[in-house]
Amino acid sequence: MSRKIFSTFLLLLVTAIVFAQNDKTPKTNFTKMYLPVWLEAKEHCLEVAKAMPEELYSYKPTPQSKSFAEQMVHIGYTIELLTKRYVQGMEVKPNTPDATVMSKKEIIDLLEKGFSYTTEVIYSIEQSKLDETCVMYHSGNTVSRAFAFFYVQDHLTNHRAKANLYLRMNKIKPPEYTW
Repeated sequence: MSRKIFSTFLLLLVTAIVFAQNDKTPKTNFTKMYLPVWLEAKEHCLEVAKAMPEELYSYKPTPQSKSFAEQMVHIGYTIELLTKRYVQGMEVKPNTPDATVMSKKEIIDLLEKGFSYTTEVIYSIEQSKLDETCVMYHSGNTVSRAFAFFYVQDHLTNHRAKANLYLRMNKIKPPEYTW
């Protein structure tokens, strides 16, 4: 069996297990399609966070760069913030936790909290809300709230990719990307 077929089968199996365990499914066709993609992004990000030894969480490749811990905190915190702002249309003000005083466990807990928040929104959001539009803060583009889910994921992917590079710079093999 080819790796791609196996990966697809495994993702479908995980999705079926998640639905069975939660005894719930997302309410819209879009969120049903999006959930497995989101869950894969979540798992991969958590694997990256766990791969870095705690003593290297303060590593940063240049003085201007975020540290590995700051990259992970930024992901964990902004997952919820961006979901609230763009997907749900809530007024939120940034208040990023200080990564320099957090342990690896606390940072992973923050990541899991952010992922859990957005996962619950994926399960519960109604189509009428997804059909609304919002204006993206940085670009000024008007997009649907459904599309905003992709922005949340793209943002986390950007910072996760940087964290992956930090692993490589420390001679740590990053977790395999399986999607």
